[in-house]
Amino acid sequence: MKYPIKTLEDLQWFLAHTRGFSGGYVTDLHLSKRRLLDEETGREVLVGSVVTVVVRYQLHGVLRVSKLTLFGVTDFSVFEQEGADCSSLSCIQAELNEGQLRFWFDPQGELYVVCEEALLEEVSTPREDAGMGGAIMQWMFQADAGDAPSVRWFLDALDRAGLPCIWKPAGSHVDRSLLACWQGYLIAAASSDPLQSASVAIQAYGPLDGAGFGIRLSLHDTGGRQSERLFTAVTDVVTREFSGTCLVGQTVLSNDDWSNWKSLGRM
Repeated sequence: MKYPIKTLEDLQWFLAHTRGFSGGYVTDLHLSKRRLLDEETGREVLVGSVVTVVVRYQLHGVLRVSKLTLFGVTDFSVFEQEGADCSSLSCIQAELNEGQLRFWFDPQGELYVVCEEALLEEVSTPREDAGMGGAIMQWMFQADAGDAPSVRWFLDALDRAGLPCIWKPAGSHVDRSLLACWQGYLIAAASSDPLQSASVAIQAYGPLDGAGFGIRLSLHDTGGRQSERLFTAVTDVVTREFSGTCLVGQTVLSNDDWSNWKSLGRM
């Protein structure tokens, strides 16, 4: 899900939705400076700074990973004294004053940002112990709206993509919590050795936090390039058909960002 934060009402919604990231922790923090070439002087001119904060937290039994992008940053500080850790959050504070957003990520102001506007991008997923742990590769997707596609839809889409698969339900291990729709394994149909077939674990769950359905994809073995190819193919059929937000490790990506991420070989 995406939510721009510009007005007081936006800020109030943000604080209510996240509960101030209470009990969460910062996993990534980035500062970037943007420059443009001034054609008259031939010099590069600073046109703005952007701070990105990624926070991982849980609320009502749902795991959330949020990327808060702060645009037009005019004041920024991050300071850790010896033995201190500003990554752990108790409850952040925020205000809108004279058109400027101010965020205090801890009471001591060790992580503090003043900016013109912000963008919240967030993926909500089932808890981490929901039977999908132990993966060597994992990808999550939360659609902007709508219900989860069926297993049949995935099989047809992969068949059209040139990677026909068979379906193996997870059986008694299906997680029944958090509106889980179905869970099992997509197994490549073409293989000379069925025991070594490429396969990925996949779970579909219903809408969380007011957004659309979710898909969680896991690779549990070292099946080599075939398994990785199948893994990538499943992500492709999802992101080509549905608008939403992806989560890879601690990185929150839009559909377009995910395509660029793959093209750079970061999977």
